[in-house]
Amino acid sequence: MPTLVTGATGFIGSRVARLLVERGERIRALVRPTSRRENLAGLDPELVTGDLQDPESLRRAVAGCGTVYHVAADYRLWAPDPRELQRSNVEGTRNLLEACRAAGVEKVVYTSSVGALGIPADGAPGAEATPVTLADMVGEYKRTKYMAEQEALRFAAEGLPVVIVNPSTPVGPGDIKPTPTGKIIVDFMNGKMPAYLDTGLNLVDVDDVAAGHLLAAERGRVGEKYILGNRNMALREILEALAEITGRRAPRVRIDYRVALAAAHVSSRWASLTRSEPGIPLEGVRMARKKMYFDASKAARELGLPQTPVEAALERAVRWFCDNGYVRPERLRRAKRQAQSA
Repeated sequence: MPTLVTGATGFIGSRVARLLVERGERIRALVRPTSRRENLAGLDPELVTGDLQDPESLRRAVAGCGTVYHVAADYRLWAPDPRELQRSNVEGTRNLLEACRAAGVEKVVYTSSVGALGIPADGAPGAEATPVTLADMVGEYKRTKYMAEQEALRFAAEGLPVVIVNPSTPVGPGDIKPTPTGKIIVDFMNGKMPAYLDTGLNLVDVDDVAAGHLLAAERGRVGEKYILGNRNMALREILEALAEITGRRAPRVRIDYRVALAAAHVSSRWASLTRSEPGIPLEGVRMARKKMYFDASKAARELGLPQTPVEAALERAVRWFCDNGYVRPERLRRAKRQAQSA
């Protein structure tokens, strides 16, 4: 009986698929005709060409599957047409869960996001049960992930065995697009980050996130949410860790939030005129106003979520970006020489 992974060509989904193959499972991957497939190298999955907005292709994809990992999502902080995120993240999730229910799938693991969770007003780390509403969501990505999570909870209440996982900020190999966090790493290594904002993230090794998906299928309670995270770090700390790994100096200038917001507004106006991605995404700056700190103790306690040191995950990410042409090698060599002579 095959296991379906949506989003298997992406960052988290490919690591889930790889871990399933290592455990001897036969996997099936839902792929779009235009999907980049580098992350499927060596996995030899059964491919079903389709789309989350094509219910017939989803029925073909889930047929005969015992477990479905719905990892696919439109993860962008800016899109020329924001309705694209609504169609993929919300309507697409609803379509897939309908297909799973009709096919009698035994377990569904839905990949949500910590972006769909609440953060306490006092700055304490957010948890699965922290109160939150749609009005609290900043930006279209978070809004659509929140609405999609509500769909998953509704299906679980109606009897479909759905477990929800909320990854925090994964880092590691395979970030081909890259994600906004991966772009921070790449920009840092390429010397394109002269300053930073006073914000923070919860970092986690992407392979720990993949393991958390499989553990959720095995041990997770239906209708429950599990934060797949590890360590809360200020952006300044993350950049200092990258400096230690790469030999490049961390930026010392902190940008005032109001200055960053004004620059993002200008960048977004230009993007709306040119229909090109803004250099400074407005939603990214707005999200940075709050530190995205979360408590992953529930997943560690109930699922046995591994907690690989974040520095090791960052080092693997740096190596992967270098090996795959995202960073010009001479930049790192120059940075290391500068660090040694300082």
